[in-house]
Amino acid sequence: MSISSEHRSLGKQVTSSLQTLSPIVELNVGGEVYTTTLSTLKKHPGSKLAEMFTGQPKLRTDSVGRFFIDRNGTYFKFILEYLRSNQVPTQCIQDVYKEALFYDIEPLVKQLEDSPQIFGEVVARKQFLARVPNYSENIELMIRIARAEAVASRQSSVTVCVVRTEEDAAKCHDALNSLDMDKKSVVKFGPWKATPSISDLLDCIKMDIEAKGYKISFQPHITEKGFRFKSYVFFYKFLFTWW
Repeated sequence: MSISSEHRSLGKQVTSSLQTLSPIVELNVGGEVYTTTLSTLKKHPGSKLAEMFTGQPKLRTDSVGRFFIDRNGTYFKFILEYLRSNQVPTQCIQDVYKEALFYDIEPLVKQLEDSPQIFGEVVARKQFLARVPNYSENIELMIRIARAEAVASRQSSVTVCVVRTEEDAAKCHDALNSLDMDKKSVVKFGPWKATPSISDLLDCIKMDIEAKGYKISFQPHITEKGFRFKSYVFFYKFLFTWW
């Protein structure tokens, strides 16, 4: 067989494989079964989802031959509904947003980013936290300190110093030298250049630690009588409850 004949033969095989793919498609998404059309899945040609079904399908199949996608199937129904009717979901926004990013459905991603939930998180809160030095590292440090002190205890506490300005940071430093505590165990947040207040940052700390599954509360750090610095107002005690 000549080279050109081989090329024609391979072309026929690929064309045949595309033609044998039914326009009705059954999917197993993380254990949830969906039935839809090939055209619906390929509605946005530049998406990762469309790419999965372009040419020869790039997916494994389950035991009964359904195409398998190893993602959380609960939220795929919202993805599918958008592909069918352009309906933007109004519930489970954060989770659907993650799935829209995974499937790279750009129009849905942009519309979700305009929703109050995603806009507030991505544009407002995260942009603020990006201006707080070492924020993520300090969250992890708080958790490590709390876990280290949790042995045979129901609760453990972490002292946090929150300062918004360089001047406050200097006062915090002086106060730390007067506090009767291990300075290494005090986690310092700030200063930052943004409008949110110390109260706003405290709420963010609580929110992000709770998002990791911990039960936590906070209150102003109570100092002993005679404490000679007014800057004790910068100190807070975060309480982790284990059981």
